[in-house]
Amino acid sequence: MQYFVTGATGFIGKRLVKKLLARRGSTVHFLLREQSWDKLPELLQFWGVSKARAIPVKGDLGATKLGVGAEDIKRMKGQIDHVYHLAAVYDLEADAASQMTANIDGTRHMVALAQAIDAGHVHHVSSIAAAGLYEGVFREDMFDEAEGLDHPYFRSKHESEKIVRQECKRPWTVYRPAMVVGDSRTGEMDKIDGPYYFFKLIQRLRQILPPWMPAIGLEGGRINIVPVDFVVNALDALSHQAKMSGRCFHLVDPQGYRVGDVLDIFSRAAHAPKMNLFINAALLGFIPRSVKKTLMAVAPVRRIRDAVMKDLGLPEDLLTFINYPTRFDCREADAALKGSGVSCPRLDDYAWRLWDYWERNLDPALFVDHSLKGTVGGKVVLVTGGSSGIGLAVAKRFAEAGAITLICARDAGKLDEAIQEIRAAAGQQAQVHSYSADICSEQSCAEMLAWVTKEFGGVDFLINNAGRSIRRAIEHSYDRFHDYERTMQLNYFGCLRVTMGLLPSMVEKQRGHVVNISSIGVLTNAPRFSAYVASKAALDAWTRCASSEYADLGVTFTTINMPLVRTPMIAPTKLYNNVPTLSPEQAADMVVDACINKPARIATRLGVFGELVHSLMPRVAQIIMNTSFRMFPDSDAAKGAKGGKSQLSAEAMAMQQMMKGIHF
Repeated sequence: MQYFVTGATGFIGKRLVKKLLARRGSTVHFLLREQSWDKLPELLQFWGVSKARAIPVKGDLGATKLGVGAEDIKRMKGQIDHVYHLAAVYDLEADAASQMTANIDGTRHMVALAQAIDAGHVHHVSSIAAAGLYEGVFREDMFDEAEGLDHPYFRSKHESEKIVRQECKRPWTVYRPAMVVGDSRTGEMDKIDGPYYFFKLIQRLRQILPPWMPAIGLEGGRINIVPVDFVVNALDALSHQAKMSGRCFHLVDPQGYRVGDVLDIFSRAAHAPKMNLFINAALLGFIPRSVKKTLMAVAPVRRIRDAVMKDLGLPEDLLTFINYPTRFDCREADAALKGSGVSCPRLDDYAWRLWDYWERNLDPALFVDHSLKGTVGGKVVLVTGGSSGIGLAVAKRFAEAGAITLICARDAGKLDEAIQEIRAAAGQQAQVHSYSADICSEQSCAEMLAWVTKEFGGVDFLINNAGRSIRRAIEHSYDRFHDYERTMQLNYFGCLRVTMGLLPSMVEKQRGHVVNISSIGVLTNAPRFSAYVASKAALDAWTRCASSEYADLGVTFTTINMPLVRTPMIAPTKLYNNVPTLSPEQAADMVVDACINKPARIATRLGVFGELVHSLMPRVAQIIMNTSFRMFPDSDAAKGAKGGKSQLSAEAMAMQQMMKGIHF
């Protein structure tokens, strides 16, 4: 048996050729563009045969008779039993011209070649997209009934199938696969498409929420998903049966799933929060198309839509198909495949393999340089409060990564010690510089900024780490208003002095990233920290405003709602000796993540949970926090006493044991 295959280098075609070559005595001729000739050794290795059985035929989809030369046409004439046409553009994001050229012109050229070589049978692999946006059940014997073919992809698949039906003089069969995903046995896939577009969103939910947390999903129309191995096996089985001419088969999942069901299945496969509540996208259907078009013509609306879609990694046209209205009948295919052992597996049974393969091989994050060296190497980084604690740990990481590391603090002696410690860790060749400054002082801060600008031309990364914390109940602060003033002076005004002094040069260079070390207390509204939390909350609010103003100027911001870190700042509170805290090195990891990935916010799950409780059930949140407030008393120093030792109640000690491993 001899075959001719177009699209043999594609995801489906490569596997179909392997299947055909498994037949005894078979030979496969396959179309190969001149630009792809270097793929030949890899293809032959994948198929496990030599060029004697897998014969490349030079040509091009866009040329008459596929650009196949007269010699090859003469050689194949009367010898080819089956032609399989798989070459096409299967990409919603492709431009209309390329889709029309590949899908319509390519099919017409394939038909001309099949007739020129007197092929025994033509097998055209179309798509369920040929039905357009048909309202209801689309049967295998339906074609002219297709509706909603405005989108170029739908239109091109419909028109290419029409060419086979009307212009092909050889016996033909049409196959309409559903949305093709990876192999159900291995998960292998070659690109991000279809349901894979939602994987990044599911991954983000898993990162910020525990798996038991109920989540809100998007409900919509029904989408049909099939694994590539089912499509290949079905093509092989159906194409070798007798009396197949003039028929069409739907290679689909007989069950089909709603969009919400698919999202939930993959969420479970990813161990992400289960989607218990769904918002039906059909609710937006009442908005007239003319109104939607007018809204999208408004620049701010369009920018918001594009920014959200880009951030989620979703193609622009995806929302068009959320309410997909078509279901597909496959009785003809089921009847023809009966007894062959070929059937479509349930998505629930293999979804975990698709997820695992995507996360290991296709996740876009895998192709981004996630090394700190690749991010800050040769760049100028300023770390405030860099002489100890988090700041010192962060400065070491940047110096080790090859950054020009600047640290500032008030104590010149500690800065000298920090420089020696950083060079001991990063090497004596590390470019580390220090400046003694008090950022609470307008003059001192201005002098430091002038030094940074003169010597280094500004900075690429600013880490606002300098800060102070005060743990004292309000009832013990009535006569200590200065606590609020000095905390605000450093944590808020000091950070603003440094940031606003460096922003002009960042804007001029159209690049820069600011990391503000905030607190988990801003999310949980921790009692006894009213001065500290208020100052950090002010910084958080300013950062949100600034990030919006500079979003289109190349300057980005990250707020880190840092949990407790074992630094000199918390040392006076002996209570913290018995609660879980991060090390400065672990805190530095969060800062590194902020610089590499540049998210708007980094927070622990406990912090996010606390924010949700305060937003959804503020009275419950108050009761919880008041209970902890009464359970963990002020230190004697905070009360103004000396020499005493705070005693924890049995309930407080039990709470500490329950919270082990939870950083707050």
